[in-house]
Amino acid sequence: MMNRPVRIVFLDRETLPPQIVLRRPDFPHEIEIHQSTAADEIAPRIREADVVITNKVPVRGAALEGAANVRLIAIAATGYDVVDTEMCQARGIVVSNIRDYAVNTVPEHTFALILSLKRSLPAYRPSVAAGDWQKSGQFCYFAGPMNDLAGSTIGIMGDGALGKSVARLAEAFGMTVLFAAYKGTTTMGPLYTPFEEVLERADVITLHCPLLPSTRNMIGAAEFARMTRRPIVINTARGGLVDEAALVEALKAGRIGGAGFDVVTTEPPPEDHPFMQILDRPDFILTPHVAWGSTEAIQTLADQLIDNVEAWHRGTPTNLVV
Repeated sequence: MMNRPVRIVFLDRETLPPQIVLRRPDFPHEIEIHQSTAADEIAPRIREADVVITNKVPVRGAALEGAANVRLIAIAATGYDVVDTEMCQARGIVVSNIRDYAVNTVPEHTFALILSLKRSLPAYRPSVAAGDWQKSGQFCYFAGPMNDLAGSTIGIMGDGALGKSVARLAEAFGMTVLFAAYKGTTTMGPLYTPFEEVLERADVITLHCPLLPSTRNMIGAAEFARMTRRPIVINTARGGLVDEAALVEALKAGRIGGAGFDVVTTEPPPEDHPFMQILDRPDFILTPHVAWGSTEAIQTLADQLIDNVEAWHRGTPTNLVV
């Protein structure tokens, strides 16, 4: 493809755990790996690069304008909002992303949150540690309500690979599965249940859709008011799909039975974020954006990342965003 080694720069290797093996591409290359990259370091680091690998470091604007050799931006994630795709389109820069690597880890984390909340595990662990079981004098001690998944209804918002994988697990638990139609639509066919009906019927609502202008704050105060069955609300997709202040109010008012979130609009959340004020509630679980992060899933991601770079070098790029 070129008569010199390809210059590759990885801007934020520390976003992948150190135990993950990042194999070297199968063509002549020079690779420069940075654990992290600050905003003022982006431009000089990519100036001479042919290939830029990034997970969360933004590649846009002036930094991209000054990188005349860049021919590929390989994103080490599914989301591609960190890249100026319009500029790449205009300059003929290929942009690739990672797909379908999390079809086990995200659904399993989703059900870890669901089961923890349905069985009141956040209440039981500190209660036992505090000696409440011994104080009760009984063979068992109830620190919180417990409910079966079998026979309940799960509403899934998002019908991609992750939503479908969640549905398969739900069916194995004996749950009734409803795939929600897109909010504001009525023409998606019989396999989908109207959005508002899912709000009213579901015992568990779980989100697996991208963050777009049409999905931002798709669940807010008005939607919580329709949740007559007091469902558990789970978000392992993207921060911003749920109005976070409205969720806190819904929890406090008892309009929902619990919430498990792995994503927040600002990550990490600042100390004054609404979620940080309710971490001691037994009906709320916040995990630090790790649903995607099983060792098996991230190794698949890393392997696919290099597959994308090698496919580009062969002239047959895959997983194209641009």
